[in-house]
Amino acid sequence: MIEPEAIAAVLLAAGRSQRFGARDKLAEPLGGVPLALHAARRIADLDAGVRIAVCAEESPLAGEFARLGFAIKVNAEPELGLSHSLALGIEAAAVAGARAALVLLGDMPFVRTDHLRALLAGFDPDEAPVVASAREGIAMPPALFARSLFDTLRDSSGDRGGRALLGAARLVAAPAAELADIDRPADLR
Repeated sequence: MIEPEAIAAVLLAAGRSQRFGARDKLAEPLGGVPLALHAARRIADLDAGVRIAVCAEESPLAGEFARLGFAIKVNAEPELGLSHSLALGIEAAAVAGARAALVLLGDMPFVRTDHLRALLAGFDPDEAPVVASAREGIAMPPALFARSLFDTLRDSSGDRGGRALLGAARLVAAPAAELADIDRPADLR
C-alpha cells in the first residue's frame, strides 16, 4: 500500500485523437463537462501528492487542469506518440520526488476514485511494483508504477507507453464500463 501523498498522478492529455476526427476529443462535452476533466477530477479527489497533466500546446484544458492543482507539462511533439507524453510526465514525477506514478488517460472518463485507491492499496515497491487495472483479465491503464521503473518508462517509444511492463502487473479488476475509453464521436453517447 502506498499513500496518495507519496505518488505523482500523471494525466496524459496530449493525444492527437486521430480516430475522433478533426475536433479535440478531450475538450468535447460529456455530461456538460469536457471529457478529460472527468479524469482530472478523480485525480483531484484522490488528493495525490503531485498532480501532472501532460497537454498539447495551446490546450484549451490546461487552465482547467491548473485550477485543479495540476502542474502542466507541454508536449510540443504529440506526433511522437503516447510514450513521449508518458516520458514527460514521468520525468516530472521523478523531479518531484514521487515514490510511484499513477498514470491515467484523459479519454477514460468513467474511472472512479475508489478504483484508483484500490490500485494504491495493491502496490508494494518490491512485490508489486506495477499495479494495473484489469478488464476481463487484460491489464490496462490506469496503472501505478514504482519509482524503480521510471527510467524504463522514460525510454519507451511510440504508442506503447508502459504496456511492456503491464504483463507482470498485479491486477485490480474493474467493470468494463468503468474502464471504457472514448475513441470516436459515437463513444460519447
